[in-house]
Amino acid sequence: MAKKYRTVMLIDDNEIDNLINQKMIEAAAIAENIYTHTGAKSAIEFLRNMEKLEVAKEVLPDIIFLDIDMPLMDGFQFLDEFEKLSTATKKMSKIVMLTSSINPQDFDRSKKYNNVKLYLNKPLSHESIQKIDV
Repeated sequence: MAKKYRTVMLIDDNEIDNLINQKMIEAAAIAENIYTHTGAKSAIEFLRNMEKLEVAKEVLPDIIFLDIDMPLMDGFQFLDEFEKLSTATKKMSKIVMLTSSINPQDFDRSKKYNNVKLYLNKPLSHESIQKIDV
């Protein structure tokens, strides 16, 4: 049985991938709320704004599914910005790299970030969702 989360966030510049992954999360019923962002820049701004609010604990995502290869700000640039967020935000929001990259260097590089808890290949599947326990 998959763990239940209050809120998850999908960050992927490909809207089709976001839609597929959102439908998989909905089908697995692992999240009450799903935020989607088609850019890492808007997602990091959203997190910065949310952590300033008194209701941050209720609105910040428990899991962030993050693509690597995106224009303007890629997944690793997002992770660098994420490191600058508050300790409370970093403790609360765990990151799952969700990518089509098969480059072993991307996998190794993602391990250097404490908040990256899992590395999965796109798209999410029922099996991969069952393995998520962060």
